[in-house]
Amino acid sequence: MSVRNFYLAMAIVGTVVPWWFFGSFFTLNGFDIPLFLHSLFANGAAGGFSADVLITIVVFWVWSWRDAAGNGVARWWLVLPASFFVGLSLALPLYLSLRERR
Repeated sequence: MSVRNFYLAMAIVGTVVPWWFFGSFFTLNGFDIPLFLHSLFANGAAGGFSADVLITIVVFWVWSWRDAAGNGVARWWLVLPASFFVGLSLALPLYLSLRERR
């Protein structure tokens, strides 16, 4: 398996696994975005984990934007909707796959 195919496989896994949990939440609570956002910080453990991921994704956006500009990575912007609709678990392997393609 090539590295690019590994990244693509991880992008798929990184989409399915979080959405398994998100789907469970939305099935139980409806599409209640305020409740979803509140639940991210429901307790210290969830809040710490959520803050860690949110800080990390901002750092990833800045790094990948600069890296894409310096290395000629096309379609860098795809990491933005990937991170908003799934998370870093999709955005990071997607970007690495795009980077391998150049």
